[in-house]
Amino acid sequence: MSFKKIWNFMTSMKFAVILLVVLAAACTAGSLVTQGQTLSWYASRYSERTAALIMALHLDDAFHSWWFILINIFLCLDLIFCNLIRLPGLLKRIRAYKELPVPVSNGSKEPGTAGEYPGFEVSAEGIRDPEKLFGKLSMPSPQKAEDGSERQVLFSVKNTAGFWGAWICHLGILFIIMGFSLGQMTKQEYTVYGVPGDTLAIGETGYTLHINDFKVTLRDDDTVEQYTADITVTEPVTGRQERDTVSVNDPARLFGMSFYQNSTGWAAGIDITKDGEPLQGGTIYAGSFVAVADKPELVIYLNAFYPDYEMVPGQGPSTKSGKLLNPGYLYSVYYRGEILGMNVLMQDEELTIDEYAVTFSDPQSYTLIQIKKDRFIWLVFAGGLITVAGLILAFYIRTCRVLAVQNEGPDPDRTWTAYGSSVKGGFIFREEFAAAVKDISAPGDAKGEGHS
Repeated sequence: MSFKKIWNFMTSMKFAVILLVVLAAACTAGSLVTQGQTLSWYASRYSERTAALIMALHLDDAFHSWWFILINIFLCLDLIFCNLIRLPGLLKRIRAYKELPVPVSNGSKEPGTAGEYPGFEVSAEGIRDPEKLFGKLSMPSPQKAEDGSERQVLFSVKNTAGFWGAWICHLGILFIIMGFSLGQMTKQEYTVYGVPGDTLAIGETGYTLHINDFKVTLRDDDTVEQYTADITVTEPVTGRQERDTVSVNDPARLFGMSFYQNSTGWAAGIDITKDGEPLQGGTIYAGSFVAVADKPELVIYLNAFYPDYEMVPGQGPSTKSGKLLNPGYLYSVYYRGEILGMNVLMQDEELTIDEYAVTFSDPQSYTLIQIKKDRFIWLVFAGGLITVAGLILAFYIRTCRVLAVQNEGPDPDRTWTAYGSSVKGGFIFREEFAAAVKDISAPGDAKGEGHS
């Protein structure tokens, strides 16, 4: 295969479509496989062979892998070359459309042509006032033109911007792909969780997030309807603050970062005393643990929390409802990695471990917020706007032209023959042309013809 054939293929829309399919498959793989985990983590969830394949193909970090970057480079270059290669032809087509066609010699008609001028699909004879026809069709003011004869000729072209529709669509798609790809390769993601009153660091950005309030709205059947967090973000250098609420499917955008309400769970206060004296306190989350301050090998783990606790025979601990009516805390105690015991501790009850005593109190819902910073999201939005503009030009802007030629005869009786054509929406244009001719003509003045 010659270099020219290879070049033509690699700069074709066919190659772009193939790359788009490959990119979609890559994005799907990156979405289905949990990112950023270790080989042992993947092996525990799949199999050792699958885990090895995931690591070999870099599916553990798909959006930063060499093959993902390579696919995007090829796709962007292909779209750029497609647009650049088509640009000269597009400009030539626009220039040709704006030029007056040369009439066919001897007045003969070409197939599919109305009248002696090629490229016009409809015509009407006996026009008394061509200026009115141009006005009825909302054409720009006609310009005098020359067709090689001594006849008077008026010519007008409208909406040549419609030619740019497909080209601009491709440009918008290029921007979207570039923005998405660069965003995936460079975006930063963080996760924070806490209860109202907590101030949390947002990764290594220096920004802090303060949880002002958090509410869980329940339906009548105690299922969750919505989570809503009221948050304040503080900029590290100036101390400037921005505040907003974030809920499921309604993210907030502060300091160029997007905040998503991801999930919720239960948390409680934990107090540990030693020989009756306060030792430590804080917050413990369901699914997390606290190590005893002066004996870190002794660990208190909160397995689960039941807001309306009940023991179901044959099933174990459960909750009757989502309301805080009878709080129960399922805990485990570990010492040097070995479990010492597990049980349910009720509100105001005390867990005693040698000289230590543990109590849980003030149960409340915590919020888990996911934070994303995508520096190229603006490029995706710009691409979307450009694509919409291209679609409007391609489907709603009808490019058309109208020509009027004065017929031979005595000056008082001279009439005009009008010609019209449209690049798209030909049927609608023919109807508009016929209606305009009828409106400006007296009965029996004009006679029209056209083709489908």
